[in-house]
Amino acid sequence: MDTMTSSTDGSAADVATLSFEQARDELVRVVSELEQGAPTLEESLALWTRGEHLAARCEEWLLGAKRRLDEARAARASDD
Repeated sequence: MDTMTSSTDGSAADVATLSFEQARDELVRVVSELEQGAPTLEESLALWTRGEHLAARCEEWLLGAKRRLDEARAARASDD
């Protein structure tokens, strides 16, 4: 298993280094595993926690992109 998907303990530290695409892809995998039903409650909770961290990372990337677009639009509007 690669390092991106080896941790399902929900650690926010390793999630913070993921690109948007990496976080999104792993989130899709986590959701799929949850939908299939993890073998134990403990594993389900670990996957859920990991998914929460991944979703927050994706949101962080998207908010950053929106902020940059808003700044670019504002700069363009002030140039006009």
